[in-house]
Amino acid sequence: MNWYQIENEAAVASPALLVYPERIAENLQRMLAQVGGDPRRLRPHVKTHKLGPVIELQVARGIVQFKTATIAEAEMVARAGGRDVLLAYPLIGPNVARFLAMQRAFPGTRFSSVADDPNALDAIAAEARAAGATVELFMDLDVGMHRTGLAPGPDAVALYRRLASTPGVCAGGLHFYDGQLHQPDAAERRAAWGQAMAPVWALRDSLVREGLAVPRMIGGGTPTFPFCASVPGVECTPGTTVLWDFGQPRNNPELDYLPAAALLARVVSRPAPNRLCVDLGHKAVASEMVPPRVRFFGLEDAVPVTHSEEHLVLETPLAAHFPPGTVLYGLPRHICPTVALHAEVGVVRNGRVDTFWPVTARARRITF
Repeated sequence: MNWYQIENEAAVASPALLVYPERIAENLQRMLAQVGGDPRRLRPHVKTHKLGPVIELQVARGIVQFKTATIAEAEMVARAGGRDVLLAYPLIGPNVARFLAMQRAFPGTRFSSVADDPNALDAIAAEARAAGATVELFMDLDVGMHRTGLAPGPDAVALYRRLASTPGVCAGGLHFYDGQLHQPDAAERRAAWGQAMAPVWALRDSLVREGLAVPRMIGGGTPTFPFCASVPGVECTPGTTVLWDFGQPRNNPELDYLPAAALLARVVSRPAPNRLCVDLGHKAVASEMVPPRVRFFGLEDAVPVTHSEEHLVLETPLAAHFPPGTVLYGLPRHICPTVALHAEVGVVRNGRVDTFWPVTARARRITF
């Protein structure tokens, strides 16, 4: 039996997302090996899986630092035993109060966030002072993604000075995300990464020379994980490495991780001799990528014809071998938003789904 197949297919309604804890555990070991076995060098991003039990698997291996994108993800990590949580998303509006409430509720967990704007920094500091608290903030740097963050330069220096001297906040260091770098050629990607990061190292050195503490450097994505791991002191923040998908090996063929999640779907119709309709619509597999958005085992060459909310129509000369009711297994192109589409995942052990884990942090709000 192939690694992804389950014996109790009839007990699992489709579409479904399955996870394989033994393969997750192997991926965690490979992540640790990438940083020389030192869990302090890892701060995995939880947006990929959003699952408390996966946090517990990581904590059991000494990985206690995590990166999140939402307050719900941060709360989930704290509840699952995480001890250091970076919310790598600007705190704006009501989220400041939510963050402070979460910080009060979990005194055993260290929380931090990011800032890239002086007015936003001042607003966070004011609310923190009013609450009798201090918020640790990392200065968010733009290293080419052009999404959030300041480019390393004079404005960044000025903001860091402000961060280091404003009551109610304290400077945790620098945060960067290099998600624009995903060249398939590793040498080309490394060269581009080196060029993007040179101003960051220069900024850090200039801040230190000025007498400003830069306690930690946090950043990097999955494609640049090996490069970040090669720089002593950087806390690496890969995410996709935990579950993997079929998109990453196309962009980063040198990275060696196991697919640890698979989609289970069924053929619901055979509308033409060479066509199959599958119950895997936009609501079950991430649709922001260009087709194919899923690669089915045994139907790797099938061509997607239409994709809508609940239907995926494929064209294949093998259609006659897949009557309605046939169970299909596939890998999504992008696992992170795919997980967020599922309220629960089937957990596969010994070839069977033996329980379901709720995808807790797909919610925008858990408690706070």
